[in-house]
Amino acid sequence: MKKLGLKVENQILLPLKYKEVSIDNAYRIDLIVEDKVIVEIKSVLDIHPIFYSQVLTYLKLTNIKLGLLINFNTPLIKDGIHRIVNKL
Repeated sequence: MKKLGLKVENQILLPLKYKEVSIDNAYRIDLIVEDKVIVEIKSVLDIHPIFYSQVLTYLKLTNIKLGLLINFNTPLIKDGIHRIVNKL
């Protein structure tokens, strides 16, 4: 993606703040592309609902609207791509 001229950040650490408690490295986002799309990469047998929640949490904390959950453990990659939208 970088070769195509896109801005790509990887392994972004995201803090968590709740009341008086603050954790600096609570979350780790796999990829953020052009500050518009979060990409979470998996290689698992089954996509569990917690993975969708994980991406949605990242979207809400960053105020980004679109996320992709990509599972590389599928015969066809198109079957492993899941689109998640943050309804700001």
